[in-house]
Amino acid sequence: MSATLLGGTVTTSMALSRPATAPNAATAVPQPAAPVENLIVGYKSGTTEASSNTAADADAKAKGKKAGETVAFERRLGTGAALVDLGGTLAPAEAADVMAQFRADPDVAYVEPDTRAYAMATPNDTEYAKQWDLFEATAGMNVPAAWDTTTGTGVTVAVIDTGYVAHSDVAPNVVAGYDFITSSSAARDGNGRDSNPADEGDWTSAGECGVGSKASTSSWHGTHVAGTIGAATNNGKGVAGISYGAKIQPVRVLGKCGGATSDIVDAITWASGGSVPGVPANATPAKVINMSLGGSGTCGTSYQNAINAAVARGTTVVVAAGNSNADASGFSPASCGNVISVAASNRTGDRSYYSNYGASVDIAAPGGETRRATDTPGTITTPENGILSTLNAGTSTPGAENYKPYQGTSMAAPHIAGLAALMKSANSALTPAQIESAIKSNARPLAGTCTGGCGAGLADAARTVAAVTGPVTPAYENTTDVAIPDNGGAVSSSIAVSGRTGNAPAALKVNVDIKHPYRGDLVIDLVGPGGAVKRLQNSSGDSADNVITTFTVDASAWTANGTWQLRVQDVASADTGYIDSWSLGF
Repeated sequence: MSATLLGGTVTTSMALSRPATAPNAATAVPQPAAPVENLIVGYKSGTTEASSNTAADADAKAKGKKAGETVAFERRLGTGAALVDLGGTLAPAEAADVMAQFRADPDVAYVEPDTRAYAMATPNDTEYAKQWDLFEATAGMNVPAAWDTTTGTGVTVAVIDTGYVAHSDVAPNVVAGYDFITSSSAARDGNGRDSNPADEGDWTSAGECGVGSKASTSSWHGTHVAGTIGAATNNGKGVAGISYGAKIQPVRVLGKCGGATSDIVDAITWASGGSVPGVPANATPAKVINMSLGGSGTCGTSYQNAINAAVARGTTVVVAAGNSNADASGFSPASCGNVISVAASNRTGDRSYYSNYGASVDIAAPGGETRRATDTPGTITTPENGILSTLNAGTSTPGAENYKPYQGTSMAAPHIAGLAALMKSANSALTPAQIESAIKSNARPLAGTCTGGCGAGLADAARTVAAVTGPVTPAYENTTDVAIPDNGGAVSSSIAVSGRTGNAPAALKVNVDIKHPYRGDLVIDLVGPGGAVKRLQNSSGDSADNVITTFTVDASAWTANGTWQLRVQDVASADTGYIDSWSLGF
């Protein structure tokens, strides 16, 4: 089986943070870098100044006098520290003299200037204003607000694609990759597999890729995808990457006439840190894989085994749903389990006219439309509505670097890969299942419509990052699929909870992801450890597909530890489905 890229060309187109250790009086602290109006002084517990404002004021005045400045206590902060007024704006050296008086006092735990913080500035990348997909309220992914928390630092994202053609707006973030194309003719580099993932071009002549195949120019597809994920940002040029603090690992599998499944599954294995015979170990294994590629047919065992192993190694696998305006269940790897399958949405918040859909889709992200559905295929009539990213002007072999808009689920998938990198950077303890669950549970409804189903809705970067950087509770989840027979008996999926004390909370969160084409057919129950039952959903006339939601249950009368069950029964005829995943949030 071979795979092809899934983006149009320009012609078609909760880690627990470690508590900060406060410096004591003997610890050197940075001197002010700018003029200072106030100091924050933390007194050691048990000292008079720690509890008495009068004593703190007297101490501040005395220390100010020694430094030749008029200093006074202003107020107590919520942390118990004292805010000290320096009597005006002092130059850094003058403020440092006052700070030195406090630091010399053994009763002072720390002193620091009351510096200012500012909202994150708009990136100065020259083409940023055209990146509607990142920031527009209607159909953008709300990325800038996530940058206040994380930029993806410390995470490597593998782009399994056509390789990488040199581009100055991506180069700062590229780490060593690999060329997995076995066929030297398809690779166009004169040999088979090697350590150079350079994109040599994937142009073809008419008929070269089978009877009736059309001639095409080189797409530089992998470089476009890489730019969406990790283009350098705030560098005064080009575009902004979603996880611009992350590293991009180009892994080449697509050449002339696409790529072979055998090469792709080896690439998945290697990129995630697994061993591939004859290939050196990956020095920087990826925690996120993006595959904007695919072919017809349901997910095969080779794909599924490679993906399962990658996920077991802690790597989140993101795939494009496909561009055939068809049910994604008929395409691979879009229909594989253990992946985040991404549909494409347009600038108005509707499903893009070309995007695949259906129960296999987990989430939607901006994929753009460089032409309207009714426009002549191969034309570009609405470039402003595409996804702008890094590219190359060469029609066959590499030429000058440039920027162009593309459309496709190939463009949507890297939005989610970039978000996964932001999440993993902000909370290194997240598992692939937790990343997928958080992306889906924090999505917002599409502003428009998605006939056929676009998963949980439009991904929201800021909401998702905020959700995974809050207080952490242990994850209790089951991601094993359980088939729901048509008009048959009830089926169950179990979660074993241990290590908790007492009863479950009065607001237990039950996160459910059930794929079914007619959700009104379903009766859904939560069964507690003692066998007690809470009805989550009765059957109804609701003809929409899928149950992807969070139920809040008063489980305060139930013991927390033990086996919990999600029980589902289809009570009508004509449709089947399955429990995709579910989790309990204590």
